[in-house]
Amino acid sequence: MRNKLFFLVVSFLFVVCSSLTRADVLASVSAQGNPHAATPTAADMPIPRPPSTGAKAFIIMDYNSGQVLAQENADKSYEPASITKLMTAYVVFNELEAGKITLKDMVTVSEKAWRTPGSRMFVEVGKQVSVENLIQGMIVESGNDATVALAEYIAGSEDTFAALMNRTAEALGLTGSHFTNSTGLPHPDHHMTAHDIAIVAVDLIRRFPEYYKWYSQKEFTYNNITQHNRNKLLWQDDSVDGMKTGYTDTAGYCLVTSAKKDGMRLITVVLGTPSANARISASQALLNYGFRFFESHKLYDAGTTLASSRIWKGNSDTVPLGLNKPLYVTIPRGRYDQLQATMQVDNRIMAPVEKGESLGSVQVRLDKDLVTKVPLVSLDAVTEGSFLHRVTDAALLYFQ
Repeated sequence: MRNKLFFLVVSFLFVVCSSLTRADVLASVSAQGNPHAATPTAADMPIPRPPSTGAKAFIIMDYNSGQVLAQENADKSYEPASITKLMTAYVVFNELEAGKITLKDMVTVSEKAWRTPGSRMFVEVGKQVSVENLIQGMIVESGNDATVALAEYIAGSEDTFAALMNRTAEALGLTGSHFTNSTGLPHPDHHMTAHDIAIVAVDLIRRFPEYYKWYSQKEFTYNNITQHNRNKLLWQDDSVDGMKTGYTDTAGYCLVTSAKKDGMRLITVVLGTPSANARISASQALLNYGFRFFESHKLYDAGTTLASSRIWKGNSDTVPLGLNKPLYVTIPRGRYDQLQATMQVDNRIMAPVEKGESLGSVQVRLDKDLVTKVPLVSLDAVTEGSFLHRVTDAALLYFQ
């Protein structure tokens, strides 16, 4: 009996010790990292905070979707320095597109333009310079003299041109910007927000691709003087193809950057960094962050029928529904398969309906979070139907 009891006790202790040994081994593997465990994907990990920039304000915006990927003080107004020239160029490009001026027009340089302080193209007072050369002098060399010459040629005076800039800003929906000059020279009432700057940059690239090429130009020679583009990222990063630098003592060093990689274009804005190198480093870090942790997708084309709906009292019983512009979304990298799109269509749509009229919405969600919501519009116009058709539909509606 004693031998049997002794055997049972020894067996029990052996099982307990073996279990403890296995537990210790598993704990050790867990602490050191299991080499056979699945490697976490981008979809499994939360997106880290954006890098520190040392800027007063910054923003990362996706060009296609318009979504803001990261920002700090982006809706606070600051002195933009020569970033102002993005809006100046936008107005100039508008005039070119409208046919009010041409690239070959010759502009007589005024004394005011010639005397404007700051960076310059080195135009000479009284000489004639083509609009095309002045644009390159403004964009590549950030020439204040070239900028004022363009403003005076288009509007008669720089003050009037500034009023045109403010009118354009209002049309673009800018809420934190006001202009008193075309160059960005300091003035207490001259300011922009990083968000507004990104909006201008996106719309400039989209509307004027034939002129955007100048923002990637690395140097320009005028009057036997060659100057280099101050955007050093054009030399450091092949994905960067624009846009504009800015600096004054009070504004600090500023930079707007546009870069395209694998079909995805990002716009970054940094305002008020402490040095020329700091604005380059900050912009590069924001671009790396945006491309690493986000991806952009086109979900639907403009003009494609996504749904159709019953329309009452019209010359047609149905109306095709779709989008008036392509729908892009920007999401955390690796989560495309988790997107869900739903459509909501207005009840009881009545004729007449104009083409492009909003009749519902498309909502895109990632998990439970709303990524974007855009209008679902009529792709065709539907006029009123015949008297008999309208009476018939009225009766059908009565019994619904």
